[in-house]
Amino acid sequence: MAGKIRASDIEEVKARINIADVIGDYVQLRTASVGSLKGLCPFHDEKSPSFNVRPSQGFYHCFGCGEGGDVYKFVQQLDGLNFTEAVEKLAGRIGFTLTYEAGSSNDSGAGVRNRILEANSLAASFYADQLVTESGSTARDFLLGRGFDQSAVEHFGIGFSPKGWSGLTDYLKAKGFGIDELVLAGLAAQSEKGGYDKFRGRVMWPIKDVSGSVIGFGARKLFEDDNGPKYLNTSDTPVYHKSQVLYGIDLARKDITKQQTVVVVEGYTDVMACHLAGVTTAVATCGTAFGDEHIRILNRMLVGNSSPAQVIFTFDPDAAGQKAAMRAFEDSHKFAAQTFVAIGPNGLDPSDLRQAQGDEAVRLMVQNKRPLFEFAIRQKLAMFDLNSLEGRVAAARAAAPVIAGIRDEALRPAYVRELAGWVSLPPDEVSRIIADAQKVKRTNDVAKLRIDQAQSSDDLPPTTPEEGFANVNLADPINLVERQTLEVLVQCPQSFNQGQLQRIAAAGMSAAAHNALLQCVVKALSADSQTWLGRIQSVIPGGLEPLLRAVAAKALPVTTPAQLEAYSSGVITKALERTLNREKAEALAELRRGDALSDPTHYRTLQQKLVDLESERRTLMGE
Repeated sequence: MAGKIRASDIEEVKARINIADVIGDYVQLRTASVGSLKGLCPFHDEKSPSFNVRPSQGFYHCFGCGEGGDVYKFVQQLDGLNFTEAVEKLAGRIGFTLTYEAGSSNDSGAGVRNRILEANSLAASFYADQLVTESGSTARDFLLGRGFDQSAVEHFGIGFSPKGWSGLTDYLKAKGFGIDELVLAGLAAQSEKGGYDKFRGRVMWPIKDVSGSVIGFGARKLFEDDNGPKYLNTSDTPVYHKSQVLYGIDLARKDITKQQTVVVVEGYTDVMACHLAGVTTAVATCGTAFGDEHIRILNRMLVGNSSPAQVIFTFDPDAAGQKAAMRAFEDSHKFAAQTFVAIGPNGLDPSDLRQAQGDEAVRLMVQNKRPLFEFAIRQKLAMFDLNSLEGRVAAARAAAPVIAGIRDEALRPAYVRELAGWVSLPPDEVSRIIADAQKVKRTNDVAKLRIDQAQSSDDLPPTTPEEGFANVNLADPINLVERQTLEVLVQCPQSFNQGQLQRIAAAGMSAAAHNALLQCVVKALSADSQTWLGRIQSVIPGGLEPLLRAVAAKALPVTTPAQLEAYSSGVITKALERTLNREKAEALAELRRGDALSDPTHYRTLQQKLVDLESERRTLMGE
């Protein structure tokens, strides 16, 4: 193995990389203010953006959960890498050749993750090559029979795993991979004879991450003598976690962001059918139910400024599909988007529909979507006999919790009227039934909240003084003004000089956290770093880092450089005015004390100081 990466290379990669481009692969960012971008935090659930990125200063900070750091930390956390692997990944992104202190800069220095990605990439090429061989004819016939020609196959990188026991394993061993690496990658299994292929005799779909790297495979069986499941997916590996993977996200990401729409389908061929039909925002889960991690991935892309974002589900008409639909409804409130259901004619999924009726039918299926609330209500009603009064009342009661869960106050009454019509009951009676359901919901919500609070209170770690500092009450006008001053001092060093900073620091700030950070800003004047923020970071204690990130990431209320200059100058002027006023108050208090009156010389000195301070204040304020 090669040694540590040279420190200067680490800094060089960090300086060359654009953190906004890297984070933009995971989070849709939009302009917040001059030099600041914002989006939905990838580290916690939220619907209003509190995640800020400062490209010029190379860091990010979330005002909601407190997460923050540089581009290396972001990649480490999002991709599950160690520091060395994060540096290597970003160096590869910009084509930078790293040097290792032990002397080597070749592939042997790559981390485990990079080796798995390399093996997966070679495996994808191997499978694609096998598809065009004589043994791949069954797979080609399968794909062609579902309407996927050679062009479609190449677009999605589809391949074929031969029936032999160790075709891929032998191929990758010849490329320098050990059997332990291939097992870790989920491509092979151990055996006494040196290992065998995990996937054999199957159509192979390469599964990629947002950057287009192959992280795993989905495989469908073709032959009757295959005793395995119909679909077999890569097991969890250091690069592949099925609860966090969406097939097609590499192809759909840009259009999801642009159109603020995502279509969630149920399988690989459905994704292919949608994209080929022009519905280029389609994605699917990989061998697991649609869950919270998938919602977080999509929410980060659905933060457009114009029309509301949309998530459109398609479900099979069977029992499993209906169950999945109701599970999606239960999670619908977690989306930063409106939710819909699209159902094909005769219950056809997108792949079958495209085969039977063509591309236009797939597009119409998506266009004719229905709100998920309506779908959920109708699912409840379908369980009852609406020809009897008893059945209609029971149906209304069953559907009432669905409507009670609608958070949009303007939308709920409309569904009350719709339900009344569907069950042929007076609207007043349906309203009463739903009001009862709302009372039950509120009671349950309160009970759950109390349980959650009781559980969380036992798990909270003790708060350190520095962590307590960060909880400054910004509703206090004085604290708010101090925070605004710190934001300018940290973000806009061009707006003040050393003398002004030291003058402000001498007066101090009332909030302990603010004052501690202010003194660190002064210490940074003599620190050594290429950037002003780096100088502050080099002298600040660890406990104050979250506060520093929050101050440095805060979007200032400006949109142009000229406004930024005027705003920062105004804040510094006000801070200096407060400093002068405080010095005047202290001199005046001393003047009024008896000991000053007993010393004529000192008395005259204080009087002159007050005159000088007032003159300085007038000059500062332009009076």
